[in-house]
Amino acid sequence: MKAVKSLLLLFVVLLATSCSVYNFTGTGKIDAKTFQVNYFQNNATLIEPGIELIFTQELQNVIMNQSNLNLVTSDGDLLYEGEIVDFYISPMTATADQRAAQNRLTISVNVRYVNRNKEEDDFERRFSDYYDYGGDQQLTGPILAAALEKIYARITQDVFNESLAKW
Repeated sequence: MKAVKSLLLLFVVLLATSCSVYNFTGTGKIDAKTFQVNYFQNNATLIEPGIELIFTQELQNVIMNQSNLNLVTSDGDLLYEGEIVDFYISPMTATADQRAAQNRLTISVNVRYVNRNKEEDDFERRFSDYYDYGGDQQLTGPILAAALEKIYARITQDVFNESLAKW
C-alpha cells in the first residue's frame, strides 16, 4: 500500500512539473512575461471604419486568453504591430443573368512580431482569410459583424500560432 501511495505521489509531482514545460495551447515555455499590441492602421484601398480597432482588440484577447502573458501599453517583451493591407469584396459565383450569387470578403493583415528576448523569433508576415456570403446580401450590420468575427478569429489564431505556439 505504501508503494502505491509513493508511486501516486511521484506521478502527481511529475505531472505538476511537466505543466511548466508544456501547456495545452502549445506555447511551451515562453521567455517573456509581457506583450504589447500596437494599434493596427487600416491601409486597405477600401476603407471600412472601425475594423482596425476590432482587429487590435481581437489579437490582444487571443494572446491574453491562450497564454499567461500580461498585456502592457509599452516596453512589452513581445511586440505585435502592423496594418490591415487588404479589405476587398469579389464575386465568387454568378447567376444566369450575370449577377453575383455569392460574394467573398477577403482581409489581409501585415504583422510584424518582435521578441525582445529572442531576436531569431522575429518575423514580418502577411496573414489573410475570407468569408463568403450571399450575393443578395449587403455587407453591413450583422453580415459584416459575422464576417469580421470569423475572419479575425482565424487570422489572430494564425498570428498566435506563428509567434507563440510554433506549430
